[in-house]
Amino acid sequence: MTEETPPQVRLANEIAVQFHHRPPEQAAQAIAQHIRMFWDPRMKAALLRLAAADPNSLDPLALAATREIG
Repeated sequence: MTEETPPQVRLANEIAVQFHHRPPEQAAQAIAQHIRMFWDPRMKAALLRLAAADPNSLDPLALAATREIG
């Protein structure tokens, strides 16, 4: 990640780090639930667009969570 990392990607990756201790499927579901509950719809939409455009910018758990959301 660089300083130009979009805030939605940075935040999703920071959330994902907190769930690395869980099994991947559970972690992705928990991350998706957090994003659904606390993120503004515009932030969620931007994250989904960014995930589609550059999936490698996301932590694998954050990327899996976008699939749960979208």
